[in-house]
Amino acid sequence: MRSYRDLFRTPEFTPLFLSAAAQTVAQTASGLALGTLVYRSTGSPLLSAVSMFGSSLAQVLGATLFLSGADRLPPRAALTGVSLAFAALTAALALPGLPLTAVLAVVLVQGLVASLGGGVRWGLLNEILATGGADGYLLGRSVFNMMSGLMQITGYATGGALVAALSPRVSLLLAAALYATAAAVARLGLTGRAPRSSGRPSVAATWHANARLWRDRPRRLTYLGLWLPNGLVVGCESLYVSYAPGAAGTLFACAALGMLAGDVTVGRLLPPAVRRRTATPLLTLLAAPYLVFALHPPVPVAACLVTLASAGFGASLVQQERLMRLTPPELSGHALGLHSAGMLTTQGVSAALAGTAAQFASPAAAMTAMAAASAAVTLLLAVAGASERRRPEPALQP
Repeated sequence: MRSYRDLFRTPEFTPLFLSAAAQTVAQTASGLALGTLVYRSTGSPLLSAVSMFGSSLAQVLGATLFLSGADRLPPRAALTGVSLAFAALTAALALPGLPLTAVLAVVLVQGLVASLGGGVRWGLLNEILATGGADGYLLGRSVFNMMSGLMQITGYATGGALVAALSPRVSLLLAAALYATAAAVARLGLTGRAPRSSGRPSVAATWHANARLWRDRPRRLTYLGLWLPNGLVVGCESLYVSYAPGAAGTLFACAALGMLAGDVTVGRLLPPAVRRRTATPLLTLLAAPYLVFALHPPVPVAACLVTLASAGFGASLVQQERLMRLTPPELSGHALGLHSAGMLTTQGVSAALAGTAAQFASPAAAMTAMAAASAAVTLLLAVAGASERRRPEPALQP
């Protein structure tokens, strides 16, 4: 598979792409609306950050209990059910007078549902593109990441306009309708495939597969590189609302634009030999511009810094390509779901840490601290992985 055009000629790629696009717009618009709603009612950067990113905190629980379903459930039915669940939960968040504890409980349930959805979607993508050669999944995931960047720009821009012109609750209801649309596209556009792995989903099967994936050192280092540096930087992103309440949508849109540029460069422009050496430089780029927030830059400068930093998210494509080379095909969905769940959990924890730091210091100081931590972790992982990179690519571990 050599071009983006080839991807859209592949059966089932387009409906999977469109369903994910609708879900991404719904997620970004609803997150901004909920974060704004909570910040208006509480004035708390911590609660605003947790409401936007707190569902990620539940990902670790979902990855521990339910992730075996990523390869053991029919993909079409699972993706349809996940989108319908998000539609119902987002509509519930729009209920007037909903107590903050109930809001956080709904956010927690969203995280549990999302922990399964990521593994199902990316495992199906890998299966659909399996005939495209070694670069098939990388090219496809690059397109999905670019779509995510564009849809985040659309979602944050539209969500910000809707919040200003109407209300956060109306934005939440519109996001619920988009989730329902994503469910319809998945149900009508995808074919009924059998699960990739036999057996019933269970907690024991989830634990066994997690242990099998985690005990291999190259895979373990790859997972840590996927989870920690970008998770800490998302802690910076979680403070956009409190750093610039009137321009948070602009900052989120600039972050999505930078991510789009990074994914195009890594997924389409860099030759494989160069691409495989770019993970550490890109992760360094991801953190470095946020260190300038120690100077409390004005919004136009902050927007430029955010755009530049977010190009570093392209490192995840390099790391996912390595993860797939290290993973048996029957565990591809589980492995990608574990990546997604661990990454989102780290993002949720980082959002909570950043919000707590902002409560006691300032949003700018907290963003600087999170960026410094991300840069330090990147350096430590680069040192730890130096010996692995000098070796030939390991064989798949049973």
